[in-house]
Parts: sequence; C-alpha cells; structure tokens
Amino acid sequence: MKKGEFIIHNLVELVELNAKNWYECCTLELADHQAGHIEPNAVSIAQSKFEPSLKPYAIYYKGKTVGFLMFNSIMEELDGYWIYRIMVDKNYQQKGIGKTATKLMIDELINKTNAKRIVVGYHPENRGAHQLYASLGFVDHGDRFGKEMAVVLDI
Repeated sequence: MKKGEFIIHNLVELVELNAKNWYECCTLELADHQAGHIEPNAVSIAQSKFEPSLKPYAIYYKGKTVGFLMFNSIMEELDGYWIYRIMVDKNYQQKGIGKTATKLMIDELINKTNAKRIVVGYHPENRGAHQLYASLGFVDHGDRFGKEMAVVLDI
C-alpha cells in the first residue's frame, strides 16, 4: 500500500443504491473528455431495476456521494462476473477514489458470488479506465464486444 492510500481507503465507502442516494448518483458528472465513454448513471440505475442481477452502488468519499458503480451478480461471457459501470464525479477524480472503490467492489463481488474471474469492458480510447484496470491486475486477452474491449482479472 502506498503512503496515503490507507487514508483514502478509510474514507471511501460503497453503499447500495437507495432512496437517499440514487438521485445524487444521477447528478454526478464526467469530465468533458470522458463523455461518450460510459452510459449516464440514470440509464444504469434504470437498467438495474429491470435486470435484478445488476447491483448498483453509490461511492461515498467522506460521507458524500461522489461516484457510482454497478456489477452483475451472475456469471456471463468469458466465464466471469462483469463490472458494468464505475465512475467518479469530475471534481473527485485523480485522488485514488476510483481505484479504492474498484478494490472494494472486487472484494464485494468475491464475497457475494465467490467469483474466480472478474471482467470489465470499456471503450478503448478511455485511457483512465485502461490505467486503472491494468494497475489492479486486469489483463487484455484481445476480447472485444462491439465498441468495447474486455479485460480480465483472474482471482
């Protein structure tokens, strides 16, 4: 663990989406250069209401909603559990919050599903996503799904 990472880790929390935080998640914004790389949170939240295996969470930092993520609790393509969304509001990026939240989500996925493989797809031009997932050990085996590339973390 890098110096300062422990402090961030203790300040980041995943909270299941609920009546108090869903709207805050809808108002979070991406940086301009990230537009078009990820669906709006409102679309993801609506999708989770029609696909009950999708598990949406708010990302809290110091008790404030600063991000959103969602994963699938059933196995899908590539024999893995998929991370569907992860985003941090543009005002809270580059602080380690996204990386910490992703680690917490991986732990949650493993605890809830006993996952042995986690997969995430993202737009190939999304350099931030590429750096994040590579830093956590996800590997690109050349899998592509439409406009997205898929990277894999074997547990």
